[in-house]
Amino acid sequence: MTNTASQERSKLPGGTVSKWVKEHGLLLANVGLFLVFFGGMVFSGAADYSEDQIAHGQPAVTLLGYLGTGAFLEATFENWESEFLQMGMYVILTVFLFQKGSSESKPMGKAAPQDEDPRVAALKPATPWPVRHGGWVLKLYEHSLSIMFLLLFLASFALHAIGGSEEYSAEQQSHGQPPVTVLGYLATSRFWFESFQNWQSEFLAVGVLVGASVYLRERGSPESKPVAEPHYETGA
Repeated sequence: MTNTASQERSKLPGGTVSKWVKEHGLLLANVGLFLVFFGGMVFSGAADYSEDQIAHGQPAVTLLGYLGTGAFLEATFENWESEFLQMGMYVILTVFLFQKGSSESKPMGKAAPQDEDPRVAALKPATPWPVRHGGWVLKLYEHSLSIMFLLLFLASFALHAIGGSEEYSAEQQSHGQPPVTVLGYLATSRFWFESFQNWQSEFLAVGVLVGASVYLRERGSPESKPVAEPHYETGA
């Protein structure tokens, strides 16, 4: 009776929702945290921008007004740019490079499931459509993760340059200097300083994770090897 009742409850809408939430909890948690921190960035950024405006004898901006400023675009996309670069490069580097003993590396000295050629895989009803289709569609699909990160990086890079050029031009004009174009801004040391200061920190964080996962553990996390696993064992 208990099993039957449990099965009946799992069929109810509430049970379906809770099951879906459990199955997507990691993504939902990260989306939720992103929205919280992004909201905090917008509110605090608008306040900081308004304070700077008032200090220079200009009117404060509304929250919506701040979203249309170069300062908002620059602050947002110079960070997104570095994140997408980091993750895209990490996806690509882990195809070819190894770190003995790290849970972030494919196993050394033996074949990894990720290296299997999808063209010789046994097709199933649930096999992704591009694999079943084959040809150029499959060629794109087998590199679709790195392509997505590349496109997101390029879009963020462009929006960083656009927003940064607007903010830089406003500062130039306030000091009696001529504004710059987007291409002109790309030639400034400020643009590259903003980029490099973010890029270096992203690869530092990845390097620390790769190296630390050789010797340190976090029980229950797929980013860690089993706690009792020897240091020299590379993650599967």
